[in-house]
Amino acid sequence: MKKNKLNELRRSDIFSHLPQMNYLPRWGVLLMDTMLCIIAFWFSVWVGSGFFDYVNLHNQIVPVGYQCIIVLVVQIIAFWVFHTYSGILRYSTFIDTIKVLLSNLSTGLLLFLINLIFQHSFNWHPIMTTVVAVYVPTAFVLLFSLRVGVKTLSETLERNQSSPRVMIFGTRAAGIAIAKMLRSAGNAPYRPVGFIAGKNERYGYDLAGLRVRPLNERMFEWMKSHGVNHVIISPLKMREIDPTKDLQVFIDHNIRILTTPYFTQWDNLDEIDTQRIGRVEAIRIEDLLERPQIDINMENVRQIIQGKVVLVSGAAGSIGSELVRQIQQYEPQVTILLEMAESPLHDLVLDLNKQFPEARFIPVIADVRNRARIEQIFSEMRPDIVYHAAAYKHVPLMESFPNEAIQANVSGTKNMADMAVKYGVKRFVMISTDKAVNPTNIMGASKRIAEIYVQSLFRKLHAENPDCTKFITTRFGNVLGSNGSVIPYFRKQIAAGGPVTVTHPDIIRYFMTIPEACCLVMEASTLGDGGEIFVFDMGKPVKILDLARNMIRLAGYTPEKDIMIEFTGLRPGEKLYEELLNQKETTLPTANEKIMVARVREFDFDEISSKVDDLIKTSRLTKPFTTVTLMKQLVPEYISKNSIYEQLDPQ
Repeated sequence: MKKNKLNELRRSDIFSHLPQMNYLPRWGVLLMDTMLCIIAFWFSVWVGSGFFDYVNLHNQIVPVGYQCIIVLVVQIIAFWVFHTYSGILRYSTFIDTIKVLLSNLSTGLLLFLINLIFQHSFNWHPIMTTVVAVYVPTAFVLLFSLRVGVKTLSETLERNQSSPRVMIFGTRAAGIAIAKMLRSAGNAPYRPVGFIAGKNERYGYDLAGLRVRPLNERMFEWMKSHGVNHVIISPLKMREIDPTKDLQVFIDHNIRILTTPYFTQWDNLDEIDTQRIGRVEAIRIEDLLERPQIDINMENVRQIIQGKVVLVSGAAGSIGSELVRQIQQYEPQVTILLEMAESPLHDLVLDLNKQFPEARFIPVIADVRNRARIEQIFSEMRPDIVYHAAAYKHVPLMESFPNEAIQANVSGTKNMADMAVKYGVKRFVMISTDKAVNPTNIMGASKRIAEIYVQSLFRKLHAENPDCTKFITTRFGNVLGSNGSVIPYFRKQIAAGGPVTVTHPDIIRYFMTIPEACCLVMEASTLGDGGEIFVFDMGKPVKILDLARNMIRLAGYTPEKDIMIEFTGLRPGEKLYEELLNQKETTLPTANEKIMVARVREFDFDEISSKVDDLIKTSRLTKPFTTVTLMKQLVPEYISKNSIYEQLDPQ
């Protein structure tokens, strides 16, 4: 009978889960702490009896065994007050150490208080004073050693010695946090072996048990000799440096750069979720090209958007979708999402409803080339502000289909602009391109014609009525990561094992991130009085060949060895470099140093309107050479490059 009961007890939940436990339960931690306190007490008794002759264990009023019980009761009460047993030993932190220290100090203080009360009342001590004095530090040392020992042993056993070794760039809080997480997480994909000191940071000492080394050639030699091919940099460190300059040295030494993009809060270094360390990722080329965050006058933007009906054409595109997201922080009454691509619009609406549950969105399937449909939308919804981002933008494709470029970029813009005037839109912001300056291709020339149309339209309207619709044009270069841009294309080629195709070894481009471009568009929409073309500071141009090489290195390969680079020749309409201003144009500064106003030639609207109408009608006849001839008449600086339309240019 007794045997059956013992078997049932053994198979019960009390014991069955013990082999699968990943950590010691609270009662187990409390039991171990209590045992260490017993050892500390008897050690204190031994010290007191061995070094102080006046201590006579046999003449104590309260026997030593009962003294031990009193000390343990007080100590357990202190454990309960400070919850020293509630943490997981292998994840012990500085906070756990403080709890243990406070519990021991409280125990010692309470024991001295008990002695003081008995001394005052009965003229004798229930607990030896020497024992109390020795017990407090001894118990703390044992309890602290238990936690440090379990933590160290656990890290040693769980550490994956086969994980790639990694250096951490930066010695501040975020870098230390990364090191602590990598060392404490058993499933960490990388093993830290040291720190790299940044500018104005000390080196030559140990930090968190790892050596801090200076950023120089000797450090790279050490990394190579020790098989270290990775460096981790925190997002906070990325904000302190110029990624283009300060990280290039690692790329040049074929060191793969990693980051932790998911960690945004580093205030409490002891409570960061160690499970998320698995999300350490290779840094992207976009991170290296990204510039410091732009400061804009948010109040000015809020004044023109808050409570207004805002329409964004091309809403599901790269620029349009980011514009829609940025607009929401200024609390519009409703945002109209005009888009002709059904599936991207559907996906955008689902994402927006999740991201901005309180905002109102009206998705509209429509084509800006359909004038009647555009008029219906304007007449029914009466937008206050229009951001016109719908356009065809791919240079080689438009070179093959000039009639379609005119229909979308010129006729579409004309339809939107005319309806904006007819239905009293306050502001109309057109998204243009640097390819409209001295255009060498169909796409750039079509955007320049659209610029000319809206500018001349505004001048005519403003002369008749100063309170007319304000037409504002924004002009910028390539945006990083946009649909069809070179970076996603290179990334696919690298993933496929190469080769990476570059059109020309000397080709350069300006780059800007999508959020940065949209941020400046929002700012420009508040600066204009109408008719301006705003040019953005695109920073320094980037050589596409260098971009390809850096992307290959960031992916962990060696250019021209692991991944080959091939030159395919300039595509139709493509030029080696882009310009932001025509040679005859100059710029004027604005309140934002990153935005300039281009001074461009003025055109008579009646003359331009007639020519634009003829161009649109001609484009419907599907006669590309006739269409391009009219384009060159409208934009005399349009000189074709690497195109079949070069024969139309004056010799």
